Amino acid sequence: MIDETLRDAETRMKKAVEHTREEFAAIRTGRAHPAMFAQITADYYGTPTPLQQLAGFQVPEARTIIISPYDLGAKSAIEKAIRDSDLGVNPSDDGKVLRVTLPELTEDRRKEYIKLARAKAEEGRIAVRGVRRSAKQAFDKAEKDSEISKDDNVGAEKRLDALTKKYVDEIDEALKAKEDELLDV
Repeated sequence: MIDETLRDAETRMKKAVEHTREEFAAIRTGRAHPAMFAQITADYYGTPTPLQQLAGFQVPEARTIIISPYDLGAKSAIEKAIRDSDLGVNPSDDGKVLRVTLPELTEDRRKEYIKLARAKAEEGRIAVRGVRRSAKQAFDKAEKDSEISKDDNVGAEKRLDALTKKYVDEIDEALKAKEDELLDV
């Protein structure tokens, strides 16, 4: 029971860390990368559809990204979705493709993005601690129902705390890397 609960908690903590990393990838830095568009959806024939399903992305230069719609009819919807997003970019229509040139980030914008990254990291930490809390409640309930001894509960809690620290540290490392990337001019 203890090992099963710990495995479940570890799986859920890994998912929380992975989600946090995906959130970090969507935060714009000075370089162009397709993950910036991961959170954006376009209205495609009345259905909100992620941009990754509507177009291919190429990065020919550090601050330029070319978006090639699979269906040319979706090009205007993709352009509108990018323009309305919080990326602060304006795509230009080159006939068959959309070209997005990223402006240099100002110091204020970099600070805003660092604040956003810290908020996303805190959400990830909260998710990991929530998993810890639910596993701890399962251990306490098992002890109360005499399924495990008090010593087993204490040992399981120590293992759970080690897991929690490991995954919170992973989030902190990812945050540090994202801050370094944002501060790199």
